[in-house]
Amino acid sequence: MLSKKPKHIAIIPDGNRRWARLHKVSIPAAYEKGIDNIGNVLKWCRKNKIRTLTMWGFSTENFMRDRNEVEKLFRLFDKKLSEGLKKDYKKYKVRVRFLGRIERFPRQVYEKMRRVEEETSKNKKYNLNLMLAYGGRNEILDAVNKALKLGVKSVDEREFSSLLYTAGLPDPDLIIRTSGEIRLSGFMPWQSAYSELYFSKRLWPDFDEREFNKALRDYARRKRKYGK
Repeated sequence: MLSKKPKHIAIIPDGNRRWARLHKVSIPAAYEKGIDNIGNVLKWCRKNKIRTLTMWGFSTENFMRDRNEVEKLFRLFDKKLSEGLKKDYKKYKVRVRFLGRIERFPRQVYEKMRRVEEETSKNKKYNLNLMLAYGGRNEILDAVNKALKLGVKSVDEREFSSLLYTAGLPDPDLIIRTSGEIRLSGFMPWQSAYSELYFSKRLWPDFDEREFNKALRDYARRKRKYGK
């Protein structure tokens, strides 16, 4: 039993496209396996009494990829949202939120996201935040523009946090990035100021419970100072 566990884990699930090339499958097939792995992480979080999980699913830069690939991903999102509405969200009793510029998604996908949020809004025990059409700089710009629209002349850290997509959520204690890349790529720049970072060499579809527990053990050994 670990003496110290994170309350909020955020994950950058990188490596789907490399996994597709390695296994000679289509990119959408790799992304489908990657999306299914989110359900596994939810199980592992429940097992360890970790109540909040945030996943970066689609960046604002991803819209600039090959149009055919992006449209296939939109259809995959649509399919997985429908599956989740039927079983997963009720099964895990998790509140699901989609954070980012999600209005950029096709209307059918956007409306299903809103429906998922509405139907899971009463679930209080676990939180799953899916960052879609998300970019860290965009989040900060949107927060600043929101403040300007409200006529706010100055804010402190707490007030600024309330303007972010993650308003009301605790900052992540641990951020995991898969695939061996050692950077955050603009993921949660404000919220990650004092997060512990763990970089796994596993490609996201291969990220398993053993690697997840390895990240938890590494976190338990760290001494968090919060700048003190």
